[in-house]
Amino acid sequence: MSQTLIRINGEEVLLDEEGFLIHPESWSEAVAESFALEDGLPQLQEVHWRIINILREYYLANGRAPLNSELKKATGMTISQIEASFPKGIRRGARRLAGLPNPKSCG
Repeated sequence: MSQTLIRINGEEVLLDEEGFLIHPESWSEAVAESFALEDGLPQLQEVHWRIINILREYYLANGRAPLNSELKKATGMTISQIEASFPKGIRRGARRLAGLPNPKSCG
């Protein structure tokens, strides 16, 4: 697995080959904002932060990302609405911005 070391706001952050955090504990709002900019979101809005925070809280409490049904219930949004909020969707967009592990490395 190839890794890349980047610097965000003076902090070193280690990424996997697809740009996901290797160490979820190195996440910060600055990391999310930097990733969002890379994904074509110049500014994270309230809806983005709500989804990001739900993903993070669920992951920290359960050690895994929420299932789509759990994410729908927690956000009060449809999966289509959540997907449309992030240019790269839920798995490659919202999860990455929330600092969750790469979906392909889970399980």
